[in-house]
Amino acid sequence: MVKTHIGRHELHWLGLKTYKQGINNRSIMSPLKKNIAANFIGSGWTFLMSLAFIPFYIHFMGIESYGLVGIFVTMQALFGLLDMGLGATVNREMARLSVLPEKAGEMRDLVRTLEVIYWGVAVLIGVAVVFLAPVIAHHWVKPGQLPPSTIEQSIMIMGLAMALQWPVSFYSGGLTGLQQQILLNGINIGVGTFRGAGAVLVLWLISPTISAYFTWQILVSAVNVFLAVSFFWRNLPKGDRRATFHRDLLFGAWRFAAGMSGITLLSTILTQTDKIILSKMLPLEIFGYYTLAGAVAMTLYRLIGPVFSAIYPRFTELVSLGDQHGLKDLYHTICQFISVLIFPFGFIIAFFSYDILLIWTQNQSTAENAYLLTSILTCAMVLSGSMYIPYALQLAYGWTRLTIYVNLIAIILLTPLMILMTSQYGAVGGASVHLILNSGYFLIAIYFMHRRLLPHEKWRWYWEDVGVPLVAAVLTAGMGRLLIGSQTSRFMMMFGLIIVSIFTLGVTAMATPTTRTWILSKVPLRRINQVYSGK
Repeated sequence: MVKTHIGRHELHWLGLKTYKQGINNRSIMSPLKKNIAANFIGSGWTFLMSLAFIPFYIHFMGIESYGLVGIFVTMQALFGLLDMGLGATVNREMARLSVLPEKAGEMRDLVRTLEVIYWGVAVLIGVAVVFLAPVIAHHWVKPGQLPPSTIEQSIMIMGLAMALQWPVSFYSGGLTGLQQQILLNGINIGVGTFRGAGAVLVLWLISPTISAYFTWQILVSAVNVFLAVSFFWRNLPKGDRRATFHRDLLFGAWRFAAGMSGITLLSTILTQTDKIILSKMLPLEIFGYYTLAGAVAMTLYRLIGPVFSAIYPRFTELVSLGDQHGLKDLYHTICQFISVLIFPFGFIIAFFSYDILLIWTQNQSTAENAYLLTSILTCAMVLSGSMYIPYALQLAYGWTRLTIYVNLIAIILLTPLMILMTSQYGAVGGASVHLILNSGYFLIAIYFMHRRLLPHEKWRWYWEDVGVPLVAAVLTAGMGRLLIGSQTSRFMMMFGLIIVSIFTLGVTAMATPTTRTWILSKVPLRRINQVYSGK
């Protein structure tokens, strides 16, 4: 027998190697692991809070009123255009300046400067929504049972809630850049629970109306922004003077902010065009089903967002330090980790959308009207999610031009297609355009990105990081769909979903080198080594 010696695996979390500039791997990954874990807990909890209460919202208010919640979310996204890249800028600048202790005063002045601008825009948002409320209520949405006066009043209340909630993203970005993500997620958990549970109690005990729902949002948003402001300023480095507004500081960050503003503008047009068209062309009830399907598809972002929030500042630090070797290793590791997170659950939702909606809402009509939309939007989100880490790499380098050009081309080509598909096929047509859009990004945009950043890594990304785990997840989840019949009882369906999900997750994890190595490192190799060594 040939004796084979299997060496012990000296692996840290997810198999990362030591960075070439002498940065200790354990000291790097320890805070990163904590941030990712905190982000998962915070995002997961707030997601469960929001998702768990949706059936109650629909029960108390009706699906038509829930469609107004979709209008609220769309308006928030549209007004996100006024961010002008400042949220992403404060995130990046906090991460960059935090490793330069002599820049404490500049950091505080930059925050004050951007903060003043952000709050000014928040006031403009509130005024604009209140002013536009009659136009939206009487000339845009198509209500069935809700009177236009109720819709107008609700939209006015939306404006106040948005004005208070909008600055939260600025302070959250700052806390993320300062690596205070455990604190940020503690705030998010408390506010998310307060928001969801409180809304149900208000609808149940006070008034089951959409106006009462949005009034509660005003109160919660006020609490949220107060906590965000207080904790962000407390965690900034202490200065020897009060922070002041300095217009000159804007010029230092204008290029990145302008690029992010362009990306935000184009991305918002691409992601919200379907909602604008559908809210105009379809009855509010059907738009409510589309909103519900979108909420389910966005569950995948709850898996992606925590990793993105933790890894983006880390990428920025590595770029600032010029550590290409460490950056490359971390990039592939996290891309594979994301694939294992989103592919199994994404395709489980896509293949079992009807059953999941039926179990969740306990309403057959809702499941029948929303399941196909859910499957299409989820598949689109799977492709989009696989590109979040490459996008984080682009932002870490401050390179925004590619995303701007790609989004601009996509708008020119796909906006007419969106209008055509929606007019011909309704909500399903609008959902399908998202799938077309993200397929183009996946095949084309990432290829051009790797030509400039990490140019020798593109095929490894397409094959090893994404391609193999994607195929593994599709085949495993698809086989599970074939084995579990549609006539299965709800209890057996839940049991089957759990088994198929676990099996799909395991197969996908073993299909990616990083997670496979990490799993095998947990196997007691010492005994195997002794057997092969003849000891």
